[in-house]
This record gives sequence, structure tokens and C-alpha cells, in this order.
Amino acid sequence: MNEKLEKLNQEIEKTEKKLRWAQQEEKRLTHQAKALTRKERTHRLCTRAAMLESYLPHPEAITDEQVSLFLKLLFRKDSTRQLMEKVFAGNGTEKEGAE
Repeated sequence: MNEKLEKLNQEIEKTEKKLRWAQQEEKRLTHQAKALTRKERTHRLCTRAAMLESYLPHPEAITDEQVSLFLKLLFRKDSTRQLMEKVFAGNGTEKEGAE
């Protein structure tokens, strides 16, 4: 009887150890997924900011506030909204013809 109890206790300890390992692995993988998502977003932001800057005259002389104001005004225009709807409806696959 005592042997059975000892075996059961050992099995419990072994299973609890596996559970702790699995929980730590879950935390590690969750952290890794968040880091990848953050890196992906940072890359996207840098890439798109570079695209915007390539169209600005003397970007080093323009303030962040000026860029923000320009974008607010630009995106409030109905023609801009219509163009965006048209371009994004095609999932961005349409040719650049609106330059």
C-alpha cells in the first residue's frame, strides 16, 4: 500500500513539473509573439514614414506639427476619401496613375 502511495506521489510531482514547464513555455511563446508583432509594426511604421517623407520637399525643414496639419487637411478632402476607397477597394493592386 505504501509503495503505491509513493508511486502516485512521484507521478504527481512528475506531472506538476511538466505542467510548470508547459506554463513557462506558454509565457515564453506569448512574449515571443508579442515581440514579433511589435517588430512588424515598427518596420511598417518606419517604411511608411519613409514613403511619406520621400514626397515632402525638404523634409528636414518641416516640423511634425506641419506634417500632421497637412495630413489632416489632405484626408478631410472628399476627393482624397474617394481616391482612397477606389485604391483600397482593389487591395492596393491598381497602378499608380494619380500622380
